[in-house]
Amino acid sequence: MTTVTDKVRDHFINPRNVGEMADATVVGEVGSLASGQALKLYLKIGADERIEAASFKVFGSPQAIAASSALTEMLKGKPVDDAARITADDIAAYLGGLPPEKMHACVIAMEALEAAYARFRGIALDNEGEEDLHHSVCRCYSVPEHKIERAIRDHNLTHVYQVTHYTTAGGGCGSCHVDIMQIIDRVRAEMAPAKPATRPAPALAGATGNVSNLQKMQLIQEVLDREIRPGLAMDGGDMELVDVQGNQVFVRLHGHCNSCSSSSATMKFFVQDRLREMVDPNLEVIDTTEHSAELHAPPMR
Repeated sequence: MTTVTDKVRDHFINPRNVGEMADATVVGEVGSLASGQALKLYLKIGADERIEAASFKVFGSPQAIAASSALTEMLKGKPVDDAARITADDIAAYLGGLPPEKMHACVIAMEALEAAYARFRGIALDNEGEEDLHHSVCRCYSVPEHKIERAIRDHNLTHVYQVTHYTTAGGGCGSCHVDIMQIIDRVRAEMAPAKPATRPAPALAGATGNVSNLQKMQLIQEVLDREIRPGLAMDGGDMELVDVQGNQVFVRLHGHCNSCSSSSATMKFFVQDRLREMVDPNLEVIDTTEHSAELHAPPMR
């Protein structure tokens, strides 16, 4: 169950500074109705380049309303250059915290501020117009690749479900999960020289040749629980570890994952790759649901 702070609730029920501003100096606009979230941020900036007033119009979740309301309060009286440094994490902190799965509400507020600042300073936005459906990695929510890449870099993301938290990409049909994982791997490889990956590795990773089958099974279960199942749960699915025989890992999909058209790709590019990376490079993942007619793996011992 998602925890909502009193401040989030207050800014949702009693949002501040709602509505169009007729005499706005600049307007920052991001998102679209097609993506399920859209925001217009209006700023009135004085001769001393301080923000005299801010207002908004938003289409989205209760958290998006609260984040937009909070941002307008944070902006009042700030020098415009200082205001431009406000981050999504700053907005979340002002609200007393948001659960990870709602952070995209703060991200879109921050992006609207960035768009307004860029227009005020006459800075060209290279990604303007890219949120077109035909250029989107996630077609359900019209999320372009540059937005996914930025979220990965800014927040050191390592998994699809984290990208969904910050961008909504992957929160629909799930067919883009393989593409998102490839973007994650590419961006993190680019980041590696400057910022080494911080994903925690299991204590026995790389040493499975010297452990018992039971220890290997426990290690695989640990990785499934921490690294894989949370992402599947975002799509209403789950995965059960059935057995481990040598380098063969027998699993069974449940929920939406069982009937998903992209389940085979998920198994190969998401589950198997993660287990090979974090447990043993020789592991092979076998879906006992898909092969139940020809394969009868014994129950877990």
